[in-house]
Amino acid sequence: MEMDKQYSYTDFLKAMSQTGKESSAEKLLNEIYLDMFLNIIHREQSQYRLVKLIDEALDGKDQVAFIKYTDMLHHLQKVN
Repeated sequence: MEMDKQYSYTDFLKAMSQTGKESSAEKLLNEIYLDMFLNIIHREQSQYRLVKLIDEALDGKDQVAFIKYTDMLHHLQKVN
């Protein structure tokens, strides 16, 4: 999922602090945005970690680990 504009977490927090009383719809929308943001961060960190593990498997000539981690990375990219 790509967004047209990328906002930083700091911008998000600033926007959240500027809001006064929020309706339940606004609260729900904010929760959805926060959840999306955290999911994106988690996916990026997981991809980074798997790429690092793949590199280590290649360096160590560990074919089993290489296949395992590339399959995991492929699945992660396919799901998202």
